[in-house]
Amino acid sequence: MPAGNRASAASPASSSVAESTAGTAESTAGTTTGSTAPAGVEETLAKMSVEEKVGQLFMPVLYGQAADTVSGENQARFGVGTPAKMIAKYRPGGVILFPWAQNVKDVRQVVALTNGLQKASPRIPLLIGADQENGRVSRLAPLVTKMPGASVIGSTGDPSLARKAAKVTGAELRALGITLDFAPVADVNLNPRNPVIGPRAYGSDPRKVAPMVAAAVKGFHDAGVGAAAKHFPGHGDTTVDSHSGLPVIKHSRSQWERLDAPPFAAAVGEKVDMVMSAHVVMPRLDPSGDPATLSKPILTGLLRQKLGFDGVVSTDALDMEGVRKKYGDGEVAVRAVLAGADLLLMPPDYPKAYEAVLSAVRSGRISQERLDESVRRMLKLKAARGILQRAPVADPAKAEKVLRSAEHRKVASLITAKAR
Repeated sequence: MPAGNRASAASPASSSVAESTAGTAESTAGTTTGSTAPAGVEETLAKMSVEEKVGQLFMPVLYGQAADTVSGENQARFGVGTPAKMIAKYRPGGVILFPWAQNVKDVRQVVALTNGLQKASPRIPLLIGADQENGRVSRLAPLVTKMPGASVIGSTGDPSLARKAAKVTGAELRALGITLDFAPVADVNLNPRNPVIGPRAYGSDPRKVAPMVAAAVKGFHDAGVGAAAKHFPGHGDTTVDSHSGLPVIKHSRSQWERLDAPPFAAAVGEKVDMVMSAHVVMPRLDPSGDPATLSKPILTGLLRQKLGFDGVVSTDALDMEGVRKKYGDGEVAVRAVLAGADLLLMPPDYPKAYEAVLSAVRSGRISQERLDESVRRMLKLKAARGILQRAPVADPAKAEKVLRSAEHRKVASLITAKAR
């Protein structure tokens, strides 16, 4: 069914849901940000050099099983051999873990790694993130409880199960020393031929997806872990994978408000910590032809101003082809910040991206005020998750008891039974 037909077939109820959830988000925008920063944020910000501030905007992949593991990949990408030395050199705001980077072997190894990474960043603790959506995208399998994916949870029609699942996953991540999950997926799977979202979404009806996303955000927060709703402004109606190409979605503004926006508005209403951008072009939302990651009308106009979000905006991975079509890797990083992004995820050429942003700040292309906005949001996120003043120290013995516990497996079984 063509996208236009799907949009025109949307019921008045779906339109009202978009309006009501967006209204909720806008009404809570003041409390999302708060007029006063949490304790320690402004003091920390005031003591940071420009180089440290720019570092806070980056979240790379570092290679190795331990903070002191020497890897040729680290040497080639960062000019130093170990994750600890990279952190000392560039002082990034966070790190994301992947099995293919040799970061995930067993419970005790991951705990030792996260503790070691935090020890390497004594001034400002790191956000340590992972893509643990469950289902098809499960970077920490088989260490964690095998939880059903979003489409299975969505099929139950019970948002309380989305909350339970997120709380279990969040508790297991926290036990490993991971403080941010790049979940939940807030896309609505509008196109059955979508090659990249599919079962990662809670469903194909925004009226049903929105409460699932809101509940999942609550569940992550119950566990003390940051949540990142993705992929804004919506990756659900594509037939192109943004890892390998640049999808174009021709939704009008009214179609976007009915079909794509409600789950993101619901997440903002629950004070989600982070929203991740999509490398998709929406020409009827921004005619420039730039992907949403580099679009000020989308990231600042729609996400910040329309939905009232003032948490951290993260790019999707900057090594994906969808964002590298028009600009070089340094320029992409600068344009993402100017568009409204606060966190630059996985730049393919880290030194080039870092130097490009630093040069843009020094030249005034990125103002000091704009830089401080992003750093302040990063620090507030860390404060909200209890890691700004002191880095969390994970306990391997406790982690082994928490991960894949009988209680957690029972939640997974309950969801599976309800889905059947």
